[in-house]
Amino acid sequence: MLTNKILANAIRILSIDAIQQANSGHPGCPMGMADIAEVLWRDYINHNPSNPNWINRDRFVLSNGHGSMLLYSILHLTGYSISIEDLKSFRQLNSKTPGHPEYRHTDGVEVTTGPLGQGLANAVGLAIAERTLAAQFNRIQFNIIDHYTYVFLGDGCMMEGISHEACSLAGTMKLNKLIMFYDNNGISIDGDVTEWFTDDTAMRFESYGWNVIRNINGHNRDSIKIAIDQAKSILNKPSLLICNTIIAFGSPNKSGTHSAHGAPLGQEEVAATRKMLHWNEPPFVIPKKIYKLWNAKIIGQEKEDAWKKLFYQYTLTYPDLAKELIRRIQRKLPNDWHKKTQKFIENLQMNPQNIATRQASQITIESFSKKLPELFGGSADLTPSNLTTWSQSSSVMKNNAGNYIHYGVREFGMTAIANGIANYGAFLPYTATFLTFVEYARNAVRMAALMNSHHIMIYTHDSIGLGEDGPTHQPIEQLSNLRMTPNLTVWRPCDQVETAVAWKAAIEHHGPTALVLSRQNLIQQERTSAQINNIVRGGYILKDCQGVPELIIIATGSEIILAINSYRHLTNEGYKVRVVSLPSTNIFDRQNTSYREHVLPNTIISRLAIEASSSDYWYKYVGLHGEIIGMNTFGKSAPSNQLFKFFNFTVDYIIEKSYKLLNKFANK
Repeated sequence: MLTNKILANAIRILSIDAIQQANSGHPGCPMGMADIAEVLWRDYINHNPSNPNWINRDRFVLSNGHGSMLLYSILHLTGYSISIEDLKSFRQLNSKTPGHPEYRHTDGVEVTTGPLGQGLANAVGLAIAERTLAAQFNRIQFNIIDHYTYVFLGDGCMMEGISHEACSLAGTMKLNKLIMFYDNNGISIDGDVTEWFTDDTAMRFESYGWNVIRNINGHNRDSIKIAIDQAKSILNKPSLLICNTIIAFGSPNKSGTHSAHGAPLGQEEVAATRKMLHWNEPPFVIPKKIYKLWNAKIIGQEKEDAWKKLFYQYTLTYPDLAKELIRRIQRKLPNDWHKKTQKFIENLQMNPQNIATRQASQITIESFSKKLPELFGGSADLTPSNLTTWSQSSSVMKNNAGNYIHYGVREFGMTAIANGIANYGAFLPYTATFLTFVEYARNAVRMAALMNSHHIMIYTHDSIGLGEDGPTHQPIEQLSNLRMTPNLTVWRPCDQVETAVAWKAAIEHHGPTALVLSRQNLIQQERTSAQINNIVRGGYILKDCQGVPELIIIATGSEIILAINSYRHLTNEGYKVRVVSLPSTNIFDRQNTSYREHVLPNTIISRLAIEASSSDYWYKYVGLHGEIIGMNTFGKSAPSNQLFKFFNFTVDYIIEKSYKLLNKFANK
């Protein structure tokens, strides 16, 4: 008779075999958490390996993502599209089993994990999404959305500051369907954690408002089951299950030591572990009877089929709700979206307002949210400054069916939580803080880009133009950093029309977008219909001359008006000048060669870029012979008009630089 310990050992053996073959990986976590995983995945998790995208599946997040072979082994055993050959190619080029779990790369992976602590923060977002979607769509006798979010995490996740940000908020929000399993093995890469990690974790989480279950024997099935049942019985708190485990359990010589954390056991120790666990099969061979007991395809399909029957009755009873839920799950825009949003943009152009782009963003949110109930807003305690609420905003803290989260001063946690909401589906989250504070959230922004999560990040107070708060709050290098992040689209619009186009593009683009917005009022620019249509291409000719220009001035955001006023002066003197607005360099760079050449012809070497941000980024557009008016130092505390003058963002200085360029290349 097969025991549950043997079923857990299948995880251990597959993990150490794959890690040994790769000569790289982390065996300690998969071996130590295998018993917990066997109980959770075989007795509790509702999922269908044949349809990893079933909306009502339980979500599982491996926050300690270095233990990826734990998850890959489980997915293989339960019937997902991960073969033995995939396990054999662990950590190899283009395999389904990369070193850390990657979202959209491997079926069954809900979020990309590896940077410790972010997985648990993503899971908080998944749990928020589940509860909010349930509140919006469930009706009496129709719990269409009703599932749990389970998380594995280790000491490293607990030490990272983001665990405080995310778990504090989760306790405040009483996310009872969020259950975390803490692998309390006391070991990290450097050794015994008691030398540098002596927190009373249980009291810490109780202070957050969590249900904490202490002293679970992580290698005893009954102890694990009792704890899970208790956690599921709590209806007003998330749960932390503190599971006492032995790292690399089953390894006779390396269990309980840091040497098993991040390196293969070695051939001799693998053989010794097989003997210790009474495992007689050769590498990568799992007996059929073990596969049969692990396989979840049949029961998973049965569970989904039962849900489909319920959903069919739901469609009959609530056809409009069902249709809307399907649209949101499928991430489709309303049928009249393009027509109505384009009309909104055209109306803005016909009714000019000289307002800050953060205010223009709020006006756009007000309009677009009425058409897109999936928009799910939030700010890191800067809502009145970021201007991210609208007339129908409703806090999820007060209303489970709401559409806005007050994240508190938690930029990192906010961004990672919203990544989880984005990956869940059926919601389009937008988050906000000041641009300079993207530094707090930087790694979560990177993870949004890595996962290509549909997450709109609003960053206001975008330059020295914010004024008196000074250099601590004035962003310099942040824009370049964001623009150079793969998969991340960045917009810095110059007025309400460009802002609305940026929002529309961000909603239609199934990936992350950063909207970089001004604190101060900006002057709306005149445009033709053709120019309006070209904004979405990331860059376009805003002002031009007859014939071939002698000078091209490139600018974004608040500096556009400086370029326009300089253009007028130079044009009146008889110079041929073109002004190019480049609100999204990322999108402009993706345009075809003919369009880019039309806007910025290579034959014109007299180019001047103006942006109140780091200078160096702009060499790619002006070349080595062009000029850049930008920031090469931190800012200062003073009113914004004084700062722009002090740092040479003036028409007089632009004209002076333009003369030098025009004279320099006049005879070439």
